[in-house]
Amino acid sequence: MKADLDNLMKKYGVDVILVTGSAQHNPAMIYFVGTAHVSEAILIKKRGSAPVLFHYPMERDEAAKSGLELVSFSKYPMTELVKEAGGNYSEAYILRTRKMLEDLGITSGCVAIYGKDDVGPFYTMIDRLKEMLPNLKFQGFIRDEIMMQAMMTKEDNELDRIREMGRITTAVVGKTADYLTSQKTKKGVLVHKDGSPVTIGEVKNLINLWLAERGVENPEGTIFAIGRDAAIPHSVGTPSDPLCLGQTIVYDIYPCEAGGGYFYDFTRTWSLGFATDEVQQLYDNVKTVYETLYRELKLNAPFSVYQERTCELFEGMGHPTIKTNPATEIGYVHSLGHGVGLRVHEKPFATTVNPSPNDILAPGAVFTLEPGLYYPERGMGVRIEDTVCVTADGKFEIMADYPKDLVLPMK
Repeated sequence: MKADLDNLMKKYGVDVILVTGSAQHNPAMIYFVGTAHVSEAILIKKRGSAPVLFHYPMERDEAAKSGLELVSFSKYPMTELVKEAGGNYSEAYILRTRKMLEDLGITSGCVAIYGKDDVGPFYTMIDRLKEMLPNLKFQGFIRDEIMMQAMMTKEDNELDRIREMGRITTAVVGKTADYLTSQKTKKGVLVHKDGSPVTIGEVKNLINLWLAERGVENPEGTIFAIGRDAAIPHSVGTPSDPLCLGQTIVYDIYPCEAGGGYFYDFTRTWSLGFATDEVQQLYDNVKTVYETLYRELKLNAPFSVYQERTCELFEGMGHPTIKTNPATEIGYVHSLGHGVGLRVHEKPFATTVNPSPNDILAPGAVFTLEPGLYYPERGMGVRIEDTVCVTADGKFEIMADYPKDLVLPMK
């Protein structure tokens, strides 16, 4: 939570957090600012102090919605900075950033860098600032134990927003099921009135429309894949593929609030009309593992232990897993889950490869459970996924429940 940030900064030797970019689809900036329409802002937070948001004057009212201390870029007139920089606009931009830091008394210490910006100009700025302020150390993270650790545990209002995203997500999933089961069929293929097949691409377009009608966005796309594609975990599906009866469809949907706010992540596997015995057995295996894991969840347990447990359960059923063969492309081939928040993938992670001791199922954590089995050459894949939270009293809650039926009977 935000209240943890100063302690985390101290623990990891960070004096300042600097966040660049807009307040749209930029998790670190949105965490402080919200989804106000603020572009090309810079946020600076000193340890022990409230954040300060530097913004363009034309966005002053939007910036004010953040409730943060504000400083307009107009305090640093670019015409004067360009003169000071000898006509070099890039140097003037960097001088402005230096002056902002100096005005906050930041001339030494460790600065942790976050946000989204073009890599080239940003690299140039940091490289030059290191020359201008040699007592400052700038640091980025491959594994972030500061901002992402704070973001891992959500406050009640954050949980409510994710629940609402879950409600919207499952409503669209239900609408998708109704649409599919209402189609006519011809020789085992879903068809329109003119006899043309209903395709993956058409259904995905409708999913985007239904999400937009509910005021949310789908920036990461949707996995809606059938047959062999359903057996490749992150295949988004082939747009021209027809919808056929009796084949597995993996439907993985992960929209977010408009402007890049909180996500939800959800997967169901369907077979239209009927399921073969082979598909049904695979589905039953995945569902059994899912239900076993959910029953075994414990407060403050390392998330990684459930990845180990998933492999153990699937191997006991005779399926290959990445535990015994990390290169396997059949059976269980991925991690059990991940955190969900302002990113669709964030802490806690269930990885068993050098897991972080901080990736635990603590109160306020939001994470996915998504066991799956994949057999491309047999043309079938199965995944079941829900987003789960740990409530303040230490209980586990599926944030938007939805039926786990494999077969969708055609109407």
